[in-house]
Amino acid sequence: MMTISDAGNDLEAARSAFYHRLKDRNMSALWTVLHDLVPRAPRRDQMAASWAYADIRRTLMEAGELITAKEAERRALILENPAWPGESRITPTLYAAIQLVLPGDVAPAHRHTQSALRFVLEGSGAFTAVNGERTFMERGDFVITPNWAWHDHGNDSDVPMIWLDGLDIPLVSFMNVGFSEPGEADRQAVTKPAQDAPARFGSGLLPVDYEASAYSTSPIFNYPYARSRAALEQLRVADVYDACHGIKQKYVHPATGDFAMPTIATFLQLLPRDFDTHPYRSTDSTVFVVVEGRGHSMIGDQRFDWAPMICLCCPPGQR
Repeated sequence: MMTISDAGNDLEAARSAFYHRLKDRNMSALWTVLHDLVPRAPRRDQMAASWAYADIRRTLMEAGELITAKEAERRALILENPAWPGESRITPTLYAAIQLVLPGDVAPAHRHTQSALRFVLEGSGAFTAVNGERTFMERGDFVITPNWAWHDHGNDSDVPMIWLDGLDIPLVSFMNVGFSEPGEADRQAVTKPAQDAPARFGSGLLPVDYEASAYSTSPIFNYPYARSRAALEQLRVADVYDACHGIKQKYVHPATGDFAMPTIATFLQLLPRDFDTHPYRSTDSTVFVVVEGRGHSMIGDQRFDWAPMICLCCPPGQR
């Protein structure tokens, strides 16, 4: 009786024919792809990369001369991971871009199933409106747009406004649940007074009938940098730091204590002068934006120097 080990070339030919027949039947053999489906470690194709703010700003201003905010809908330059040119992603699950809103610009109202965040890099006095409420933005503010919430942006100030956009576009695309809808007007109607959300949800109080379980995204959509920075400074006075993170506080949903967004974890971090963190690694991909100060990060064997407003991405599993 012939065994598998005796079959030699005949067996290889039989297997090849078998796999071909499987393909014709829209099937495949698990054992040929098992190690790709269930790897022993995450793939390491993402690359660490950084973008200097001076280069970003210069290129953005050139874009501002070439296309209007209305034509573009969102005048933004995508930060593409060099491992995936043309794929509009900075990490496997995150999209990042730098958006320019010039004086007098309106970025028209729309909504989409992707969750979005803004981190303000430059400017003062521009606004974003979310579901009928406007908030004015300052440098360092963290602003969120829940999925399927109407939102538009405008700049009635006399200076350019620039911010980082972060969205879960690759994740939503993977699940094939991307929908969008344009607004009926460029600017949505303002139906709520200024500071309504902070008053209702950001003062240690909640409406008595608020059902936190029904809203996975924080009802507060602007976390002002001035207040967040003051909190970090107060913690710095205690002179107690995590060995890997210094002082690192997460932006939270006020009713649950969970992250402000269901699909993107967001933090504000302070490293004191002359502080060297212990090396660490994690399974999450990370995008860093430096607000103040200078320093450097070692990612693997690469050194990335910081300056204000630099953008940096770190792959999962890297020390």
